[in-house]
Parts: sequence; structure tokens; C-alpha cells
Amino acid sequence: MRTLVTYMTQTGNTKRIAEAIYGEIEGEKDIKPIGEVKNLEGYDLTFIGFPVLQFDIPPNVKKFITENTAGKNIAIFMTHAVPEGTEVIHSWTGSAEQAAAGATVLGSFDCQGELAQPVIDMLLKADDPQMKAFGEMGPSTKGQPDESRVQKAKEFAKEIQAKI
Repeated sequence: MRTLVTYMTQTGNTKRIAEAIYGEIEGEKDIKPIGEVKNLEGYDLTFIGFPVLQFDIPPNVKKFITENTAGKNIAIFMTHAVPEGTEVIHSWTGSAEQAAAGATVLGSFDCQGELAQPVIDMLLKADDPQMKAFGEMGPSTKGQPDESRVQKAKEFAKEIQAKI
């Protein structure tokens, strides 16, 4: 079995999770930033990861998923600043799965990552009270994804492989 782990990262959170997943994969495997992947030909399984930006999948990742995953086995992973279990996460996961409508989505994983200081600063200056509240949450994200979240990503990788 040949597996690809591809990801987009801005601050290193998603890359850290991608590397954890990659480390657990058995057999032939590659890890590449999403911008370096032309298509998914030759892969039996692809893990696709991204950070949540502006409450959604980054447009380039959504385009990649839409154009490349039809007929493929994929697993989705994402990092975000909100604690796991927050209701809004379901819409982000759903958005990724909609983009992958022609694929077999074997599972999804999400975990909290550290919110970048420039983003915190921008949110704290926002007029919208909800945006300010997200900014105030920033310090609680320091050091994320922590080792327990990395371990959960490794377990996710094993669970997905077991499905193939």
C-alpha cells in the first residue's frame, strides 16, 4: 500500500500533526506540502491536512480536495484554535467532506493548535464581540498541539490504515 500525507501549514501546527501521522504509516509513504502535490495518482490512501482559516477550509485546500479526490481513499485532519468538541468544528469537517464528495472519506481528525500572536492581536482589535472572544482565548492555546494531541493523531493514523 502506498500512502501520501499532504498538508498546508502556516504556523507549524498542521505540519506537526502531519509528521506524527506520517511516522505511524506502514509501507511505502510520502509526506509533502499540498502545494507540491500535482495529483493523487499511485496512492492507495491520502491524508489531507490543513489549518482552519477564517472559520473554513483554506480556499487552495478546498480546491485541491475538490479537484483531486474523486474515487480516492482519503482521511482529513485539521488544526484550529478552539478546543476540541466545540460545535463549530462540525461545520468545518462537513465543509471538507462536501469538497470531497466523490471520495471515500475514511475518517477525520481535528485538534487544537496554537493561535498565532498576530492573529490574536487582530482579533482583539475587532469590533465583533465574537471575534474579540476568540482573541481572548489565544493565550490558552499556547503550546498546542501538545503531546496528548500528537498521540491522538498517531492513533488516528493507525485506525485509518486498519480500514484499508
